[in-house]
Amino acid sequence: MDTFQIETAQNVTIHQNVAHLSTRIGSYLIDALLIFTYSFLTSLLLSWLDIEIFTQWSYYLILGLPVFFYSLIFEILWNGQTPGKRYNQIRVVKLDGSKPTLGSYLLRWILRIFDISMTSGSVAMLTILLNGKGQRLGDLAAATTVISEKKRIVLNDTLTAETPLDYKPTFPQVTTLSDTDIQTIKNLYIKAKRTKNHQVILKLHVKIIDFLDVKTDIQPIDFIDIIIKDYNYYTQNM
Repeated sequence: MDTFQIETAQNVTIHQNVAHLSTRIGSYLIDALLIFTYSFLTSLLLSWLDIEIFTQWSYYLILGLPVFFYSLIFEILWNGQTPGKRYNQIRVVKLDGSKPTLGSYLLRWILRIFDISMTSGSVAMLTILLNGKGQRLGDLAAATTVISEKKRIVLNDTLTAETPLDYKPTFPQVTTLSDTDIQTIKNLYIKAKRTKNHQVILKLHVKIIDFLDVKTDIQPIDFIDIIIKDYNYYTQNM
């Protein structure tokens, strides 16, 4: 399952595009490669310097601490991303789409020891596959998940999206709009839906009503969708 939806306290439905398991594994391998590179180069540098102040403990601290706190520090500083996650355009978020708290990052990082380190990732993979919301044990405890930020382009995202043959238009006034107008409306509408920005949808709804001089009780999000479909209908049948 690569998507799920939740209902917030404000009765807003949020659709999350869950990061695919293979993408998360790929991100983990990228991070592992970076950690290995850091450890290898740091070991060479310390050996080459051969400074006596580098006791065995300080040597382990210089090598071990950055590796130990790697994912925690990056996810806190990079808003839910490590270099591997950023490369693959995935991010840790709360289940409602908001930014995780410091406690959330810390909790999922602590459980990472059991999820991934002690079990070679088998527990994490099994939990993610069974959960359906992209959550390993650390995510379940922290109420977080990992989402994909890659844009999914489908036919309906284009200006030339076809309308059904039996489609009946509602607002003939849309013919006063230009291709540029409708493309701007569509771009703003799609972006607002993806980011759950209801304010943009409301403002767009008001602008369109004023421009077309129409009256309607249709909900803003449904109204804009109808406007786009009506325009496609008239332009395809002219």
